[in-house]
Amino acid sequence: MMAYPPPSAMADKRPIGFGYNPPTGDRLIERVEPATFIRDLGHVLDVASQALDSFWVSDHHMTADRYRLECWTQLTWIAARYPGPLLGTVVMANSYRHPPLLAKMAASLQVLSHGRLILGYGAGWAEAEYRAYGYDFPPPKMRIAQMVDGIKVMRALWSGRPATYQGEYYRVTDAYCEPQPEPPPPIMIGGDGERYLLRAVAEHADWWLPYARRTAVLRHKIAVLRDHCRDVGRDFDDIRKAYTCVVYLDRDRQAAIHRAGARLETVEQPAFAGDPAALRAYLAERIELGFDHFVLVFPRFPETDDIELFVDEVLPAFR
Repeated sequence: MMAYPPPSAMADKRPIGFGYNPPTGDRLIERVEPATFIRDLGHVLDVASQALDSFWVSDHHMTADRYRLECWTQLTWIAARYPGPLLGTVVMANSYRHPPLLAKMAASLQVLSHGRLILGYGAGWAEAEYRAYGYDFPPPKMRIAQMVDGIKVMRALWSGRPATYQGEYYRVTDAYCEPQPEPPPPIMIGGDGERYLLRAVAEHADWWLPYARRTAVLRHKIAVLRDHCRDVGRDFDDIRKAYTCVVYLDRDRQAAIHRAGARLETVEQPAFAGDPAALRAYLAERIELGFDHFVLVFPRFPETDDIELFVDEVLPAFR
């Protein structure tokens, strides 16, 4: 078994952060009870807010015909209820909201939350959802170009009084975004497509969030991003690296593996399943790769035993 150095030896300039991605309703790994969802959500967030650094909300409109809330509305509810943690989106699809409007939304929430927002942003991928809601679904290269144009117009609105921007897909003319956010929300680009997406990360992202990957794949993606950064003259270390994963955690390793089932064998986006010692090693390995903020999905909702086990037996090793 590979030996890992203690967390204190791995940490560099930034402290290691841990966040929780609660459900917005039903998702593939879990169902919720609509009649009690808001109460259940409040209970779980009450527990998580005692120890975790951030809350993150996923951006999907639907999971077939199942119950699901809208991302920004839920994030705003969380922001008002929990004044401490950072707030983030994992990640907003550029196509779902007109970027100048999203710039105004983000500026407003940044002001109301006293600067706690991290704007997770992406090119979108859920074709069935796009089609159902009437959005165009162009090829990936175009969606990424639209995402980049969206980032540019948002930053123009956050810094100009008034702002004028003419891009390939979006434009504003003498537009005001008042109050302007101070500081502007960092933009975290989600995804790890090597040719176009990681190039966009190198050029435009403050943070980067790849998909859950096996270690060898993560190393390769990091090498590709480093090459893009070199090509565009960007300091690779200036980009914060976050990591998201579904965590099946139990003191009984076999029970966690059984609960994870087929998700553990998913090649593209594998889940973690194991006991606290194994999770400590798993996280330590990713910290060694340069990740310093972890966005975790605990699929036992509305039960909190997995979150509490994480707080008691995993989190102290990284504080």
